[in-house]
Amino acid sequence: MSEVLDIDASLARRLRLEREARGWSLAEVAERSGVSKTMISKIERAEVSATAALLVRLASAFGLTLAGLLVRAEGHAGRISRAADQPQWTDPETGYVRKQVLAIPDHPLELAQIELPPAGSVSFPAHSFALIRQLVWVRSGTLTLTEGGERHSLNAGDCLAFGAPSDVVFANETSKPCRYVVALYRQ
Repeated sequence: MSEVLDIDASLARRLRLEREARGWSLAEVAERSGVSKTMISKIERAEVSATAALLVRLASAFGLTLAGLLVRAEGHAGRISRAADQPQWTDPETGYVRKQVLAIPDHPLELAQIELPPAGSVSFPAHSFALIRQLVWVRSGTLTLTEGGERHSLNAGDCLAFGAPSDVVFANETSKPCRYVVALYRQ
């Protein structure tokens, strides 16, 4: 439990630092992200655990990816990413687990390993893909990915390169966990 609290506290500090470094008020971040001032304030005070969807919206407002935000919060920036040191974050709402395999601030490529629990889903708005190119490689289970209005069913070994930025839903419609790798390139 303390690991979760530490991650929430690290994210709270990082979000506040990103906002203050830009000289933005809570209202400005709310306008740019579509997240309410009240929720941003609660996240910055570590009173709530932000969901993946909220963190993506906040990261995008700062011109960051979710991985970029998590790496900045954790403070890892070396060229070698040791398995034992790779930060892991769990979405408190969906149980989605994201292990940041590689994210270096000055390197355009990021890798994350995701586990989506049975019957779990997570949604991301189109603007979160505006500055990146991304692909998904399913390692086990079945992932149903809806990109824009197009639905893709991906099984173990299948890989999908994303198209133009659009709303995306990652869903596990099965009774077994789904594990996949996300590779993204920051433009």
